[in-house]
Amino acid sequence: MRGTIVNVIAIFLGCSVGFILKSKFPEKIGKIVMQALGLASLLIGMQMALKTNNILLVIFSLVIGGVIGEIMGIEESLERFGERVKLKFKSNNTSERFVEGFVTASLLYCVGSMAIMGALKEGLSGNPDILYTKSLLDGLTSIAFTAAMGIGVLFSAIPVFLYQGGITLLSRLIKDFLSPEIINEMTAVGGILILGIGFGLLEIKKIKIGNLLPAILVAALLAAIFK
Repeated sequence: MRGTIVNVIAIFLGCSVGFILKSKFPEKIGKIVMQALGLASLLIGMQMALKTNNILLVIFSLVIGGVIGEIMGIEESLERFGERVKLKFKSNNTSERFVEGFVTASLLYCVGSMAIMGALKEGLSGNPDILYTKSLLDGLTSIAFTAAMGIGVLFSAIPVFLYQGGITLLSRLIKDFLSPEIINEMTAVGGILILGIGFGLLEIKKIKIGNLLPAILVAALLAAIFK
């Protein structure tokens, strides 16, 4: 889990720099930064989504995964966790977008192809190079996120550690089950979720991306069944 540990450290460092810069960011600068990140998320999401070889599999994965996530209340659980952390580390700045920063950063850092592929590669081969690259990107992104949305972004390191670390450990147990086809469909579904995050950052539409997270696992199962 070296790659995930480095990733968490990079987020901490980036958030520390972003928190220092926050007071120097006028509101209009913070807004344009979020719009830039939103557009970048749309581009990344589209590139990932196009990896699918079976659009119906992606659709069914999203529908089934969304129903599962809605029943489990994943998005609401993330928000409640963010609220609890906010109460313990409450800032005097009541306008700080703590929970939004935590949830948005957690989802963006967890559902990308580099998170999935990097954790899988480290688990299967012991090579963390993809996660090292992701660490650099997440560190730089967390500077902008924290400067624009506040210290809540820092606590996204917790789900990143649990999610990526969990995939790394699990992949060692199911390495014979995974194939390039399965990984492609998981990546494509992850791309759709990142598109949804982009819509939220651009304030076009707030989508419960957390409740759609099970779609990634559903995609793996359907791809294994129908490959």
